[in-house]
Amino acid sequence: MARPDTLLTYPAPFPIKVMGAKSDAFVAAVAELAQRFDPSFDASRMALRDSRTGKYLGITLTITATSRNQLDDLYRALTSHPLVQIVL
Repeated sequence: MARPDTLLTYPAPFPIKVMGAKSDAFVAAVAELAQRFDPSFDASRMALRDSRTGKYLGITLTITATSRNQLDDLYRALTSHPLVQIVL
C-alpha cells in the first residue's frame, strides 16, 4: 500500500514558527513572505514573542496551506531570507 506524501488534507491551517533578531524589518519581511504564498494571510494575527533577553523575536504565523509545493516554497523563501535565523 502506497503511503501518502502528506498527512494534511488541503486546504488546511498550518502554523509556522520563525525566529530572528528583533526588528520591525524582520516582522515586515516575514509578513510579506507569508502574504506572497497565501494571499488570504492576515498579518494582524501573527503572534510575536520576545526572547528572554529581548534580542530575538519569535513569530508564529498561520497560513492556509494549499499544497506541499506551497509549503516547501515558503520554507525555502523564509530560510533563505537574511533576517531569518530559524524556521520550524
